[in-house]
Amino acid sequence: MRNFLASVAITYYFNAISFVQSFSVKAPAPAPKDIAIVGCGVLGTSLLRQLVTSPEFESKSITAITKTSNNHESILKSVGSSSESSSFDLTTMDEIPKDQKFSNVVFCAPPSAFDDYPAAVADASDNLWCGTNDGDGTFVFTSSGGVYGPGDGEVVSETSPLPDSSLASARSMRMVKAEENVLSRKGGVLRLAGLYTLERGAHNYWLEKGDGTVKGSSDGIINLLNYDDAAGACLSALKVGPSIVGGKVFLISDGHPTTREGICASALKSKKYKDSKMPTFGQSDGAGKGKIYDGNISNLSLKWEPVHESFDKFMQGSQ
Repeated sequence: MRNFLASVAITYYFNAISFVQSFSVKAPAPAPKDIAIVGCGVLGTSLLRQLVTSPEFESKSITAITKTSNNHESILKSVGSSSESSSFDLTTMDEIPKDQKFSNVVFCAPPSAFDDYPAAVADASDNLWCGTNDGDGTFVFTSSGGVYGPGDGEVVSETSPLPDSSLASARSMRMVKAEENVLSRKGGVLRLAGLYTLERGAHNYWLEKGDGTVKGSSDGIINLLNYDDAAGACLSALKVGPSIVGGKVFLISDGHPTTREGICASALKSKKYKDSKMPTFGQSDGAGKGKIYDGNISNLSLKWEPVHESFDKFMQGSQ
């Protein structure tokens, strides 16, 4: 009899729980936040710094998302904030609530941070971005002009065809597939020229970290873009919005292509590299001289122009 009563009590208890749960109200998803930066390296940190000082975005909520918290202190220092006084949230991907969405997302994390880069970009678009249903938000993906392939001195623009997949490198195809994921979701792609700061870029390796030789020929064409200008282009993409950016490709450079020898010659004009020596260049390996980027249409569409007119002028001013 006792066993029977215990069985009835247990059954009643679980039935009561199920009855209550059937009438429970699921907690609503968090309200969308305004802007997320996925990847806060040199480029993402520059964008963060520009966002928090931009009058157009001073009332917007900004969230910078990193893979780990290892560099959070240096990011805060670079932006000029502390953890107590920052006007933005600095967090890791693991700490973002699964149902948290953002009206605008800029994905500028490098491929090296992910095992499957195209999938990571698609995941950020699907799970972080509100998408086109939000109406006013934009997804911006920072790609690379390297997707155009080696080239032999020809001019390329936003509409230039990409090389056949059978001829493209694995690195280029990974970026192309990431672009396809973004464009199919009505995001925008910014193909960036070679990025640099005073301390970062090919010039730094060739003049300071390398062995005094450069594998490529001296006349190989290189298109360049300062990191701060690249971040400025991302900012401009957010300003003009989805009606301009959605589903489109943009080509971003400073408009002053140079050569490998030209890069080194310009860097030697700066105080930092004045004691370095011009490296020895290799012979042409038959891969072509490179391509010349024409981003005039992109500049007009985004209402953007570089602050640093050229690599040469940047280095001359770095005294």
